[in-house]
Amino acid sequence: MKERTLIKNISIVNEGKIIVTDLLIDNGLIQKIGGQHDEPNAKLIDGTGKYLFPGIIDGQVHFREPGLTHKGDLYTESKAAIAGGVTSFIDMPNTFPNVLTMDILNEKYQLAAEKSLANFGFFLGVNGDNMDEVIKLDTSKLLGVSDDGLYFTKKGNLLADNPETMEKLFANCKSIIAIHSEKEQIVEENETIYKEKYGENVPIEFHPIIRSEKACYEATKRAIDIANKHKARLHILHLTTEAETHLFRNDIPLKEKNITTEVSVHHLWFSDADYHRLGFLIKWNPAIKTEKDKKGLLKALLDDRIDLVTTDHAPHTLEEKQKSYFQSMSGAPIVQHSLNIMLEFYKQGLISLEKIAEKMCHNPAILYNIEKRGFIREGYFADLTILDLNTSWTVNHENILSKCGWSPLEGTKFQTKVIYTFVNGNLIYDHGHFNETIKGQALTTKNNLQ
Repeated sequence: MKERTLIKNISIVNEGKIIVTDLLIDNGLIQKIGGQHDEPNAKLIDGTGKYLFPGIIDGQVHFREPGLTHKGDLYTESKAAIAGGVTSFIDMPNTFPNVLTMDILNEKYQLAAEKSLANFGFFLGVNGDNMDEVIKLDTSKLLGVSDDGLYFTKKGNLLADNPETMEKLFANCKSIIAIHSEKEQIVEENETIYKEKYGENVPIEFHPIIRSEKACYEATKRAIDIANKHKARLHILHLTTEAETHLFRNDIPLKEKNITTEVSVHHLWFSDADYHRLGFLIKWNPAIKTEKDKKGLLKALLDDRIDLVTTDHAPHTLEEKQKSYFQSMSGAPIVQHSLNIMLEFYKQGLISLEKIAEKMCHNPAILYNIEKRGFIREGYFADLTILDLNTSWTVNHENILSKCGWSPLEGTKFQTKVIYTFVNGNLIYDHGHFNETIKGQALTTKNNLQ
């Protein structure tokens, strides 16, 4: 029997408003919002002075299972997510084996049902090798298809570099097509230039010049042009340049857009000025770029050209990160701290709480058509996080939960704290303590059979 919980006198951040009221959780759902009498047999939480958000839905993570579990796995990374108020995630296909068939996709769902503390969904991988098989599927039942991370397996796996492959996929795929948007040809030409000059020891400061604005912009523009030609549902992952933001619309609601995009929190938080201090710890693909790009991305997020905030959470061991330029792995763990990062921007007066909820909770649910999540509404799943906006803490080795055990944010002082996280009505995180007896559920859509 699921426990009943009554949250009293809490500031609810939801759908463009903040209201102070009560909320009753029963049988895994939000039973009632509004003034409550005392509820017998209900756990009581006093929310006075605290804020209640819908659970964060992170639309892009790499939780590494199966095949790469020395870096992270569905248990450890979902635990880190829960501690950061993330109650649902969508994982990318570059595990081993790559998720290129429905059988492998279903195996990942089974693994997550056994191990994940958070709710879960998965992209089906797509590249030139499995294109014909993918377009034969009823892709409308998938959360989405993606090529993200598959370029690590072999060259030529980026859809953005293969217009003929994109033409075929965009003409036939009925799901969201989420792509990593960089032109490999431009990146490789730049790599050759810097390798000739520095050998294997290219300074990290040249990473955003090698993986350049031009490589991103040209790939994104071409993908958008092809998607519009076929009226395909294209989603550009982890946008990094101010120039690209001008390729996206904000004159229609998200539900009506066929071209959408997102920004990952590290591209809002760091700039190329941080490479000197943090080195390969902040090597991501696409690269962290300039202060101008960082400010341009935030502006586009605020004016709705950018639709979502994600993390691209991608743990590697320190040993894998601290190699020479061409050997150092790209990506870092950040899912535990994404909400705290956005709340720092709130503290700086750069974004409202309501806008954070829109970009991290409401819009992922709208974009991926996720059923009964992402909003605080009666009858919806009780995926919720309670925040203390006036308690400071510092990221350190002892409180990092990702399996790799490090973060580029170590030493960062945050002014806000997640104190409770509910998943499907169950209190999974309570002031640093976890209930690990209950696992998350597969995300469902109106068309999803999972």
